[in-house]
Amino acid sequence: MKIKNIQEIYEHLFEHYGPQHWWPADTDFEMMISAILVQNTNWRNVEKALEQLRPYLTPQQLDVLSKEEIAQFIRSSGFYNRKAERIKSFLSWLKNYHFHIDSIRDKDKKQLREELLQISGIGKETADSILLYVFNTPVFIVDAYAKRIFYRLGYDLPDDYDSFRQLVEKELPQDVQLYNEFHALLVQHAKTYCKSKPICDRCPLSGLCKRRV
Repeated sequence: MKIKNIQEIYEHLFEHYGPQHWWPADTDFEMMISAILVQNTNWRNVEKALEQLRPYLTPQQLDVLSKEEIAQFIRSSGFYNRKAERIKSFLSWLKNYHFHIDSIRDKDKKQLREELLQISGIGKETADSILLYVFNTPVFIVDAYAKRIFYRLGYDLPDDYDSFRQLVEKELPQDVQLYNEFHALLVQHAKTYCKSKPICDRCPLSGLCKRRV
């Protein structure tokens, strides 16, 4: 079976796994904080950190905590001192909008992405996660899971983040829900079958895969 287009990958994954209901957060603010916490760690460790932060998970409450206090709450996420600094930098940016996330929604999304990327510790993957899940921007998130899966499917991947992102986006409709599901489905597939050491038996993409191991 040959890949007709990138949407075919999405359709195979969606048929196999169904809707994923991501990002798992109770509020938009929690989503944004967890996007910082998940850098270089797994979701289980993020959940532990969020549980410790739970009494302070509004921007106003978190803002009054010191960097050192935040670091102690998020130790389970790893690199906790660095991530505490990033959270404080993010809060400083959000404070420019009086902590009102809704007031940011109408901003030009290209400009908003540039603002996010100016925050210390917010890279393209984190910025795009926030844009997709909080600000309903149809953007493809290039993470390690996506790179691994697309490589094994036979794609000649650009080294540059935005070149890879645009390669995918030009073949997909500008549908926020599709990008939301596609990101979550790729994460689920990488955890289930397309691991570092892949499990190719019963893989829903086995018929499309160019680099079966």
